[in-house]
Amino acid sequence: MQICLDACLFASNRDIDSIRCSEVLAQLDNWLARKHGKYRYCSKAESTMTEAKSTRIVRRGRIFPEIQWSSEKKAQWKAEKAEFKQRCEQIFQKLQPSLIKTYYNWYVAVEPESGEYFINEDALAVSQMAHEKYPNFRLHVFRINETGVCGTI
Repeated sequence: MQICLDACLFASNRDIDSIRCSEVLAQLDNWLARKHGKYRYCSKAESTMTEAKSTRIVRRGRIFPEIQWSSEKKAQWKAEKAEFKQRCEQIFQKLQPSLIKTYYNWYVAVEPESGEYFINEDALAVSQMAHEKYPNFRLHVFRINETGVCGTI
């Protein structure tokens, strides 16, 4: 069976404007092979096409494969994070009853080493205030309400 098509006509009929003619021919090859088995096509555009070679290297996996954390290091990081949050929550739980009456739905940033806290209506402003005083320290921001968090689930 011989099938003769113009590749550019095939592309325009299928609204494949952004695909180069060589890609259209490859798609046509695959479609015809599935549909008709053996075939032969001819194209007016085939003689004028230039074959574009891709120089792109396909990478799969991690962005930085040399940085790999072991499961012990991941567990240690999670434990440190949970311990830090627990220390901050203890300070927040002490402050919450007195602050909830006057600063309901405001934000408080807690620095657990000194026990100091900062209050503001805006979450970004409170974290900026805290980072101005403690630029290299980790801080935790809570919302002053019954749960200490924003929103609902």
